[in-house]
Amino acid sequence: MLMPKRIKYRKQMRGRRSGKATSANRVDFGEYGLMATGPAWITARQIEAARLVLTKALRRTGKLWIRVFPHKPVTKKAAETRMGKGKGSPEFWVAVVKPGSVMFELSGLTEAEATKVLRLAGSKMPCRTRVLAREEMQYEGF
Repeated sequence: MLMPKRIKYRKQMRGRRSGKATSANRVDFGEYGLMATGPAWITARQIEAARLVLTKALRRTGKLWIRVFPHKPVTKKAAETRMGKGKGSPEFWVAVVKPGSVMFELSGLTEAEATKVLRLAGSKMPCRTRVLAREEMQYEGF
């Protein structure tokens, strides 16, 4: 599972998921990318599931770039616990994704193969996604 090696504070506030992505909002490295069209918290398990689908399809012929990393700890209190007594302990890690951010990029596949594989990876995500080609550079209409 992906998680940071060291962090300054164990627990974080939830924060807001409003706004559009200002960084990582275009296909920079590969030829095709998977872009989020809605805001979401993507867990480390979901990133790993998508990575497995993509690497299986690439079969050492192409290259994969993962552009999201789970930096945010999510806490949970134990089941059937009374209110109070502080915040729960960190349970899992999430990456905060805003609309327009490119999560995965790949190269070395044909357009049809890349679209098929990225759609499979998009089905593992908790938000709606869109497959982009590098030539497409139209990022306004998501």
